[in-house]
Amino acid sequence: MFTRTIEPAFYDTDALGHINNTRLPAWFELARNDLFKLFTPDLNPKNWRLIMARMEVDYRAELFYGHDIEIRTYLTRLGNSSFTVTQEARQHGILTNLGHTVMVQYDHQAKCAKPIEGDLRDALSAHLQNAPESV
Repeated sequence: MFTRTIEPAFYDTDALGHINNTRLPAWFELARNDLFKLFTPDLNPKNWRLIMARMEVDYRAELFYGHDIEIRTYLTRLGNSSFTVTQEARQHGILTNLGHTVMVQYDHQAKCAKPIEGDLRDALSAHLQNAPESV
């Protein structure tokens, strides 16, 4: 599991006084950088080996400005060429958001999925675990 701490900025809030729901997908993407580095260590877009096939976010509780948010990132499925990244946002230890993103190892020149094999598969397998129950 990878863990990142986000310190919300004032502009992340909305008129209701909590963190705007549009921030979660951006923070989840930022936190996926640790996984992206397994595929492209220098994060150079010219060498990118992934595409996103699906993303969903469950909003369980509000997040607030002035308090850090912990993003936990891990895998809940590892297929032949695709995998599911599960991410939790927690504030004060409470699970507030749960995200699932399906990523595919992809050859952008050939326009096709590529199998996940060898050391890369082993590195991804080290981050496999069960997700909390969905709402």
